[in-house]
Amino acid sequence: MFKKISQVLDPLAFHGAAKKPPFFEGWYFKCVSGGGEQLAIIPGVHLHPQAGESHAFIQILQGGSNATNYIRYPLTDFKAATRGLSFSLSGNHFSLHQIHLDINEPGLRLCGEVHFSGLQPWPVTVRSPGAMGWYAWAPFMQCYHGVGSLDHLLSGRLSLNDHPIDFTGGRGYLEKDWGSSFPSAYIWMQSNHFAIPATGLMISVAMIPWLGGKSFAGFIAGFLLNGRLFRLATYTGADLRVLRVEDHTIHVEIESRRHRLQVTAHRATGGWLQAPGTSGMGARIAETLQGRLDVLFFEKKSSRENLLFNGTGLHAGLDAAGKLSQLCEAGDA
Repeated sequence: MFKKISQVLDPLAFHGAAKKPPFFEGWYFKCVSGGGEQLAIIPGVHLHPQAGESHAFIQILQGGSNATNYIRYPLTDFKAATRGLSFSLSGNHFSLHQIHLDINEPGLRLCGEVHFSGLQPWPVTVRSPGAMGWYAWAPFMQCYHGVGSLDHLLSGRLSLNDHPIDFTGGRGYLEKDWGSSFPSAYIWMQSNHFAIPATGLMISVAMIPWLGGKSFAGFIAGFLLNGRLFRLATYTGADLRVLRVEDHTIHVEIESRRHRLQVTAHRATGGWLQAPGTSGMGARIAETLQGRLDVLFFEKKSSRENLLFNGTGLHAGLDAAGKLSQLCEAGDA
C-alpha cells in the first residue's frame, strides 16, 4: 500500500517494476532549439504477454523532416531509480534536469547532452496528484498521464547524424504516459512557443473506460500564463463545450465556472510513431511538431468576459488518433 501511495505522488518515476503485461511506460522529452529545430525523444518500456516480446525502446521524431526512428533494447538494459525521474538505457541517461544520448544505429547517430532549467511542473498534492487529478488514485485506469514541465529553458548540444544542434536558449516540454494501452480515441496538443515567454498549453481529450463497461470523454487542459497554472479538466468540474475535428483544424472549447479556453489547432504533416496497445507496440500514429495553436483565454465576471490572453503557439505537438467521431460525439453529450 505504501508503495502504491508513493508512486501516485511521484508520477514521473518508473512505475513498471512490479507490473504484469500488458503494460507500457514512456517519457516524452520535447526539445526545440532557438533556431526552431525540433526533436521529440521518447524512451520507455513495453511489457508483452509473450515474454520474448517485452523490451525497452527509444523513439525519435524529427520535427523538420518528420523522420522517425524506433530503437529496441533488451528489457534488462533499462535501469531506473526507485524514486524520481532517473533511468538509464544502454548508455543513454534520462533525468528531470538533463538527457545524455549516445545512440549509434543504422540510419541514426544521435549523441550529446541537453540540460533543463526553470521547470514549470504540474503541482502534485495528495488531493490532486498531478495532471490526472483525483483520477490518479483510481487503480483500474487504462492510461495514466503526468506532466513534468509545461515549459523550461534548454542548454547544451546534440549531434544528429553529424549535424550539430545547439539547444542553448531553446525551450522544452516534458510529460509521460503509462498503463495497459493508449485510449481507443484521443486528441493531444501542446505548445510553449508563444510571443509571451514562459507560456505553455497542454490539452488532452480521450475516451476513458469506466466501471460497468461504460466510457466517457475525459479531458485535461493546463494553461501556464504569467507563472500561474490554470487547470480546466473533467475532475475540476469544467465542461467540454466544443470538440470538432476537421481535415486541417481541430476546435476545442472548455469552460469552467470562472474561465473559458478556446483553441483552434492547425494540423500539419507528421511522422509515424509506434504506440502501445494490448497486443504490443504495433499501432502507428501520426504526430507533428509543426502544428499551430490559436488560443483565446477569458475570465468570466458576472455577465461579461475579460480577455486574458490572445496568442498563437508555434512548434506545436499535435496528434489525433482512433475513433475520433466517437470521441466528438461523447464530448458533445
